[in-house]
Amino acid sequence: MTGKLILEDKTIIEGISFGATTSIAGEVVFSTGMTGYPETMTDPSFAGQILIFTYPIIGNYGIPDKKYWESEKIQTTGIIVSQYIDTPSHSELKQTLAKWLKSENIPALEIPDTRHLTKILREKGTMLGKIIVDDPEQSRKVDFDFYDPNLENLVARVSTKKIIHEGEGEKTIVLIDCGAKENINRCLINRGVKVITVPWNADLFTDKRIGKFDAIVISNGPGDPKMAKETIATVRKAIEKKIPILGVCLGNQILALAAGGDTYKLKFGHRSQNQPCTLVGTKRCYITTQNHGFAVSDKLPKDFNTWFVNANDGSNEGIIHTSLPIMSVQFHPEATPGPVDTEWIFDYFLEKFS
Repeated sequence: MTGKLILEDKTIIEGISFGATTSIAGEVVFSTGMTGYPETMTDPSFAGQILIFTYPIIGNYGIPDKKYWESEKIQTTGIIVSQYIDTPSHSELKQTLAKWLKSENIPALEIPDTRHLTKILREKGTMLGKIIVDDPEQSRKVDFDFYDPNLENLVARVSTKKIIHEGEGEKTIVLIDCGAKENINRCLINRGVKVITVPWNADLFTDKRIGKFDAIVISNGPGDPKMAKETIATVRKAIEKKIPILGVCLGNQILALAAGGDTYKLKFGHRSQNQPCTLVGTKRCYITTQNHGFAVSDKLPKDFNTWFVNANDGSNEGIIHTSLPIMSVQFHPEATPGPVDTEWIFDYFLEKFS
């Protein structure tokens, strides 16, 4: 079965369909990661996006058990690959990528020249697009409008709807779920703390189901951070109360907005497992996993300093308060997929209020 990718600049590229026989619209982005496609596709930060994998071979080790995913389902709206492998081999293999995509009604196209597609996005910037799958059983031509996911509050779509208590320990951390990857939770629980996961718009200071807590972690998530107005208001109150805070990815942007800073949309975003980030004041550079289309502006909020800087484009990669245990990073210290070089961020944060 065939299909095509249509970009808003009127670029049309045909491909072979190997996913669900459905047609969709979303924001077209690319990731340069060489591995970890199951974790990437289940990252809620990709909600509303058609993801192009630049690594040429995808599907070669299939899909593992659900316990290895970063959420309970595929979050990408659709995917584009250069070469799909339908004969995977791996000790943790449970199903093929194509079977997984079809079971969750996610379209996918095999388009050999993903390098060409990526060059278009790098030169013109991230743009909207459609995947149209040619279903022989359809009697009419498929057509629908482009869709901009950043005009929607995607955080509300992917956040948990309930309050979840996990782990044991003397310290209790509230994890504000803006689209949290599972490994953030695992990293915190493995460090001997109790984690209370709450919805993006939970009232941390009046909801008796939450109870007392020692610190807040703001998770990663999709879309424009300015859409998460309730989360920003909650974090602003927490700053005023001088509660320890750690933001991750979208959490970096939300912390900056809550403190009085600003954010902006990057031309084509950072989505990879090899983004170099320099620790300000040192010559130390870390290789990080990233997935975001927005960034914190250079004009930082009062009483905050730049913590990390992207060594490629100089964009902000983290902020830290001058005196309080309040900080955030734009990259993913929990990785999955990617290097675990910055997992020490969790330890650093916990030590600040232990």
